[in-house]
Amino acid sequence: MTKELILGAVAYDAKVVPIWEGFRAWFLKNDLPFDFVLYSNYERQVAAHMRGDIDVAWNSPLAWIQTERAATAAGRKAEAIAMRDTDRDLTSVVLVRADGPLKTAADLAGKRIGVGAKDSPQATLIPLRVLADAGVTGNVVYHDVLVGKHGDHVGGERDAVKALLAGNVDAACIIDGNHVAFAREGLYGANTLRIVQQTPAYDHCNFTILDGGPPAIGKFRELLLAMQYTDAEVRPLLDMEGLKQWLPGRTSGYALLARAI
Repeated sequence: MTKELILGAVAYDAKVVPIWEGFRAWFLKNDLPFDFVLYSNYERQVAAHMRGDIDVAWNSPLAWIQTERAATAAGRKAEAIAMRDTDRDLTSVVLVRADGPLKTAADLAGKRIGVGAKDSPQATLIPLRVLADAGVTGNVVYHDVLVGKHGDHVGGERDAVKALLAGNVDAACIIDGNHVAFAREGLYGANTLRIVQQTPAYDHCNFTILDGGPPAIGKFRELLLAMQYTDAEVRPLLDMEGLKQWLPGRTSGYALLARAI
């Protein structure tokens, strides 16, 4: 009997369980023995992967870099084998109040800059690096919601925006997608906030493997890339995980984050 392929993922939200239960059932139906293990934080997941407890990890961008560096230190090789179409070419924005005196990123020098959790690539590490590259440093105010989840939980970003609206910080750093989502959910109205800085594009999550993994990884990747959004059976799984298509993994989109840390 073929050994099960074991995936590691981080439980950043209750929806993670039905997501991977759905994928598990689909992989089993397509003759891939598959199961998953959930971790409370990415650091535990990276350590488990290095020990060989799991075969493939659904990693945040920061966890990818942690795995890659740990593998290199151990004389091994990490590889990003697949990612969502929605993981590519994302940006973060730095917001200020539209009715306030701050007009440009340069105006944030010495100001209170609200960010997400301290380990959030999208709401902390990357935007602060971009501001620093522009010569702007301020007093960073962290909103540490679920540290260890690497910003997958948007609570820290929402809290940063709430602090901006309340006047407790002078700027808020969030991923551009949440800028749109928060407005749609009514957190703030049209023309309430102004973007004073937008980051270069970067990539988000990927499926990570280490050299020496089981042969079933090849079939796992093949099945992922063959999923079609037009397939009525597949579409709910892709909707739950927020994508239309799985794409081959790439690592060029992590250069900005690597420099930030």
